Amino acid sequence: MPHNVSGKPTACLALADGTVFYGQGFGAPGRTVAELCFNTAMTGYQEIMTDPSYAGQAVTFTFPHVGNTGTTEEDEEAADPVAAAMIVKWNPTEPSNWRATDTLSNWLAKRGRIGMGGVDTRRLTRAIRQQGAPHVAIEHNPDGVFDLEALVAQARDFKGLVGLDLAKEVSCVQSYRWDEMRWAWPDGFKKQENPRHKVVAIDYGAKRNILRSLASSGCEVTVLPATATAEEILALNPDGLFLSNGPGDPAATGKYAVPAIKSVLEQSDIPVFGICLGHQMLARALGAQTVKMNHGHHGANHPVKDQETGKVEITSMNHGFTVDSQSLPDGVIETHVSLFDGSNCGIRMTNRPVFSVQYHPEASPGPQDSYYLFERFAEAMAARQAG
Repeated sequence: MPHNVSGKPTACLALADGTVFYGQGFGAPGRTVAELCFNTAMTGYQEIMTDPSYAGQAVTFTFPHVGNTGTTEEDEEAADPVAAAMIVKWNPTEPSNWRATDTLSNWLAKRGRIGMGGVDTRRLTRAIRQQGAPHVAIEHNPDGVFDLEALVAQARDFKGLVGLDLAKEVSCVQSYRWDEMRWAWPDGFKKQENPRHKVVAIDYGAKRNILRSLASSGCEVTVLPATATAEEILALNPDGLFLSNGPGDPAATGKYAVPAIKSVLEQSDIPVFGICLGHQMLARALGAQTVKMNHGHHGANHPVKDQETGKVEITSMNHGFTVDSQSLPDGVIETHVSLFDGSNCGIRMTNRPVFSVQYHPEASPGPQDSYYLFERFAEAMAARQAG
């Protein structure tokens, strides 16, 4: 049992290889299965838990103090947590923050999500790095009674994320308009009242702060479901197309997303900007391939080099699949690479304003190094409107 668990364990984490971790449960009681990843961000646990890109995953936080600032509805990236569970080193303390409206444990409990504290997260992170993102079963039982054989069996039975289309599950069901801009002191969220560009955003699991960043860049945003066709997109006569972040295997989502993107590129010359899963969808539409990573990239401190300027940006990332840069076709170049492992982090077409990045340039909370990409998208739309 980890040294910092006091009293009887009330939570249990079982890996598919039979390894078991005990800890203290918080949030909702129950049992869940998921792929386990780790996130190295020091802030933003609420945004991480509500990021739709984490569908099907449980998150180990490498930063030991999680829960200190409580929770507030203003910081949610989606209506409910999407990550299956959270694993942390220290049990959350009472929050100390003027914006807090609830404790982390209460917030998770109300939304049916499991929390587990008192875990040796360094050991767990090493296991993830060495063997790849493992399949796990997590149980929070206040009575402290666990059927270990059943938990390990459930972890082994989990099919994983390869071949899984999760974008449909987290996408909106019908289209809607978005005009809320980024949070700014002291007014909070203001509305975009003088938009200059009409943008269609495809929702593969869009975070609210991405839509806010588009609005703050002068865009009137119409959000369409992940399954939107080229005809539905072009019927709105947009000035630009945005492809959002999202969860799951890009090859599975690509079965319906790739034909739609290809058709838009063939029928229209509008600028296209993609991030995260949207980046992978664009790459596949242009003829490249995607592959599953060992343990993925999850954190807010990932250095990325802009190959065209030499500039290094510190970025926020959350992805378990990557674009195979060796598969990029003629007319498409690699623009950004990870300085951690050299994996692809950005592409663009050489002859038109169609580009995408693997990371999350809206990064709320920070870093803000990559916000210029939204402005680049707006400038490309302005240039087309002027031309």
